[in-house]
Amino acid sequence: MDQSAIRQNNSTRVAGEAAECSARRRTAPVFVMGCHRSGTNLLYDMLLSAGGFAVYRGYLPVYKMLIPRFGSLDKFSNRRRLMQTWLRSKGFRRSGLDGSQLTASILQGCGTGGDFIRIVMDEIARQQKVSRWAVYDPDNVLHVAKIKADIPNALFVHIIRDGRDITLSLKKMGGFRPLPWDRGSRSLLATAMYWEWMVRKGQQYGRAIPRDYIEVHYEDLVRDPRPTLNFLGEFLDHDLDYDRILSRGLGRLSESNSSFLEEAEAATTQPVNRWKERLSLDQIAALESLVGRTLQNLGYELTHETARVDFLKKYLRTVYPTFLDVKLWLKLNTPLGRLSNLSALELSSALSEHTK
Repeated sequence: MDQSAIRQNNSTRVAGEAAECSARRRTAPVFVMGCHRSGTNLLYDMLLSAGGFAVYRGYLPVYKMLIPRFGSLDKFSNRRRLMQTWLRSKGFRRSGLDGSQLTASILQGCGTGGDFIRIVMDEIARQQKVSRWAVYDPDNVLHVAKIKADIPNALFVHIIRDGRDITLSLKKMGGFRPLPWDRGSRSLLATAMYWEWMVRKGQQYGRAIPRDYIEVHYEDLVRDPRPTLNFLGEFLDHDLDYDRILSRGLGRLSESNSSFLEEAEAATTQPVNRWKERLSLDQIAALESLVGRTLQNLGYELTHETARVDFLKKYLRTVYPTFLDVKLWLKLNTPLGRLSNLSALELSSALSEHTK
């Protein structure tokens, strides 16, 4: 074979591989994640409103809650116990799936958390006649490596928001419980350490899979949605037309989940930089002194010069990353995971008729 023919064959092969790769990416599952109150709900609803994704408004805390509670899914007895509980959950009720058929699929073909998510979401997508699905769970930011091992073609969208706004919102909602002795005046700073820990975990895992991981800033999504969605759409190989998203307006696009619901109008018109109005100058200075370097690395400007780090901040920086790491490890690797609270599943008292 002459060199011209060889080059032609190579070009054809490369073009074919590129087309196959693009086709795989267009149907790859998407995991929306980030620290709580970062806008994961909003971004997820934008994806669903764009079309082409299975519409599922349920909760699948597989790695955070179900596996720690019931154990590894490579054991039949664990899968059976998990299904007995999950069929009573709000997440299942919102799936629209047949419980008997789903249980049979899980019991026969599920060995990992990724298998569970894939079986559930593939069936929802099949019923809705779409070729792609996305799920959201803020805490998946802590489980990227495991998800990627279980679902190799998964794509991860990490939404990041100003830690000062996150800290304010989480503290108002009680979304993070500091150590008992830090639940008074120190709670704001302890919550800021939680935000920093979550963001850094996501970035750490993301660096290991740069082709399949992207960061989106909440502020860009709110202030300048078109180019932000275009950028994200190129990464996902999915058309995220903003006008179509607005016209469909699913979920949080039509109803706010703001932690400041009593200030609905302000929450709608000014979702960014609430911390400037609601935190005192001393609180802002303390937060920026504690997590200012991370804020700056993420592109957020500080309003105060970085203060000298005092004993309290050294204590917080030392204790909380270790505390959070150990707490997560114990939950995932010891029998303590069996104590996982299932209240977020909103379990019914009995199975509905179509699940029996």
